[in-house]
Amino acid sequence: MPPSAPSPVRSADRRISPVFLAITAVTAVAGWGVWAGVPAVGLAVFLFVTGAWVISLCLHEYAHARTALHSGDISVGAKGYLTLNPLKYTHALLSIVLPVLFVILGGIGLPGGAVFIERGRIRGRWRHSLISAAGPMANVVFAVVCAAPFWLGALDGVPPYFRYALGFLALLQVTAAILNFLPVPGLDGYGVLEPWLSRKVRRQVEPFAPYGLLAVFALLWVPEVNRAFFGLVDAVLGGLGVSEWDTYWGRRLYQFWLGTDEVPAG
Repeated sequence: MPPSAPSPVRSADRRISPVFLAITAVTAVAGWGVWAGVPAVGLAVFLFVTGAWVISLCLHEYAHARTALHSGDISVGAKGYLTLNPLKYTHALLSIVLPVLFVILGGIGLPGGAVFIERGRIRGRWRHSLISAAGPMANVVFAVVCAAPFWLGALDGVPPYFRYALGFLALLQVTAAILNFLPVPGLDGYGVLEPWLSRKVRRQVEPFAPYGLLAVFALLWVPEVNRAFFGLVDAVLGGLGVSEWDTYWGRRLYQFWLGTDEVPAG
């Protein structure tokens, strides 16, 4: 007998998870604390930026899954990918834990592992490319939203703590988008190109996919590569109205455990 067709996506498979709502609530409360300048403002910045970063990671994976759903892979619903629950991801360590750890240690928005898409259900190279591109495009949109108050000149009267935190969050989104779009095996940029490569090339590259992310991370420790990368990041942020001053103090506030000098007013 032929295998039964997968069940259609149920409303429960699309319902936003309590885990995501809890993360959003913590982020909102921490954001209020940053805006109000509470005594432990460094901790508030840390919670606000980390919470918002996790939210962006969830949206990144959701964008992959949602695009896959509309491209023919209805299995993403049963896997919980449409609920924005970070605990449902196939590679929770790669998708959430490591990216957050890299932000804490180095202030880099390193991309995480993608959700598991059943590619055999999807027809057409353009659809495969769009599924891979959807995740980093979510980071692009998030970066534009974070930077909007800067390039719109809407920061008059905004507390400096909140301004700097928003600038640092924009930096994380830009770094994530750039890194994700690199045509390196294992990253989304390669996923965009892969459907257009010959079968022979895909087979040759496949063994290197698990190490692509680690290779990128290792290269970022090379001083020349690091300077070139952050030069590009600063150029993009400058085009969005976010200055190096904003991102510098945002990072200083975020890493509150290192101690922070008196924060300038702007």
